[in-house]
Parts: sequence; structure tokens; C-alpha cells
Amino acid sequence: MRKIMILMLTAFFVSAGSFAQVTDTVPAVDSTQVVKPDQSKSQQQTNPYIKKNRKTANRFYFGGSFNFTFGTYTSIGVWPLVGIKATPKLSFGIQPGYEYLKYKDYYYGGGDYETSNYGIRIFSRYRIIPQLYAHVEYASINYEKQKLNDAGLYEDYREWVPFLFVGAGFSQRIGGNVWAYAQVLFDVIQSEKSPYRSGEPFWTIGVSAGF
Repeated sequence: MRKIMILMLTAFFVSAGSFAQVTDTVPAVDSTQVVKPDQSKSQQQTNPYIKKNRKTANRFYFGGSFNFTFGTYTSIGVWPLVGIKATPKLSFGIQPGYEYLKYKDYYYGGGDYETSNYGIRIFSRYRIIPQLYAHVEYASINYEKQKLNDAGLYEDYREWVPFLFVGAGFSQRIGGNVWAYAQVLFDVIQSEKSPYRSGEPFWTIGVSAGF
């Protein structure tokens, strides 16, 4: 009888020890599974290709402007833009656009003449301080005009007019990475083909994301 009890107690302790060993190994398996996602996330954060793509994307900025000039000539235009930063302060960009123009036609009865024009602008900006930047821009605008033909009658025609603008702008962050800006520019070329008076300022207001 004593031998049977000894055998039963021995079997009980062996079984209990085996169970303890199994349960002790379970947390080790779970902890290994938890670590894997963290390691994967760490690898993504240190991946040079991901960092390079993010850095390239941050160099671009987008937006648009609304320009207006009132007086002898009335001009209202819309110009979307895309730019790229060469440095944190210096950037280059391009703006296709469309504008509405109205002015007094003194050569044709003195009435108002209305037309629509289109063109493209290539610009560079240098941010002096976060709120102030210098602006240089070359623009080529296609205008609809009138001229006398051989029969002595007025006829419409279109002509490209060059501009070289210099000036400055003020920008203000309005939320996140979005900026509102206003700028004043002056034309340096003063082409004879230009419909604007000499020395007339050009005011522009707009919004951009990233600049």
C-alpha cells in the first residue's frame, strides 16, 4: 500500500512540473508575436527609399492666385500654380492662366471693349523672412486686339505680349501648411504692345499649400 501511494505522489509531482513548464513557455511565444509589428514599423521608418520619397514630395507646393487691376483697364484673372523648392527659401514655379479684360476703346467710338486672354507665367520667389518674399516673374500673355484692315474696317486679331515683373509679397499661414499671400508687381519691359499704362502696379492675391 505504501508503495502504491509513493508511486501516485511521484506521478502527481511529475505531471505538475510538466504543466508548469508548458505554461511558462506560453508568454514567451506571445511576446515574440508582439515584437514583430514593432520591428516592421521600425524598419519602415528607417527605410531610405521611403524617406527620400517623402523629402521629394515636400519640395513641391501648389496653389493659385486671383489678380485684379482697376482703372482705365480692368483685368480679372485666375492663375493656378505649381512650384518646387530649390532650397528652403528659394523656389521656382509655373502658372498657366486666363483673364478677363475690359477697357475704353478710344479708337472705336470710345465705348467699352471686352475680351478674354490667356498665357503662362514662370516665376521665382525668395523668402526673406517667413512673412515676406521677393518675386521675379516672366509672363507671356496672348491678347485679343483690334486693327484697321485695308478696307478701313476694324478687325480682331491676337498677339503675344511679354512682361517682366519684379516686386514683393506678404504671406500668412492660415492653417496647417496652407498660406494666403498678397503681392504687388511692376512691369520692367513696358512693351508697346502692352494694354497697361506705364508704371501701373499689378496686385495679386492667392493661396498656396507648401510655400
